Amino acid sequence: MSWERHFAASEFRQLACDGFWRTGMRAGSSEVSLSSRGRGSSRNDAAPETSVRSVLSKMRKATVESIDEYLTALPGDQRVALEALRQMIQAAAPRAQECISYRMPAFRLDGKVLVWFGATANHCAFYPGAVIQDFEHELAGYQISKGTVRFSSERPLPAELVAKLVNARIARCNAGSKARQTR
Repeated sequence: MSWERHFAASEFRQLACDGFWRTGMRAGSSEVSLSSRGRGSSRNDAAPETSVRSVLSKMRKATVESIDEYLTALPGDQRVALEALRQMIQAAAPRAQECISYRMPAFRLDGKVLVWFGATANHCAFYPGAVIQDFEHELAGYQISKGTVRFSSERPLPAELVAKLVNARIARCNAGSKARQTR
């Protein structure tokens, strides 16, 4: 049986969209060796190898349907830190609904995503958007970028700072809604 029969058509499309291509398989092996080749690379270029198990693992993460499922898959310290962040966001925006957006836990308010949060191997992150630029002095001890605050599970964000960021994001979303309504 060929390795193609092991995957559903949707999984083939996902692999193709991610830029993964078959590079070979040993006879009798259950592992398929895949490589990621960028645009313009030749077949002779050395490409990093990825096993099918890791590709499928990434694809399984995409099927998470609730924040509880997302948090269950995390290591204990990150789970605790993100559960605390989740509760802080709920306290700051009680009308917001939990959802998964862009494969990350998020809160939606009035049909628009308000904030996201998540975890990587090295840190946890809170994504309130561009409002963090208004709070740079309060975020001095954390690693920030355009719309992201990165923090470790040992040093989580304070509740009052999360509340300020969420409220600023709500105000910005409401201002944008009012501007669109007056057009």
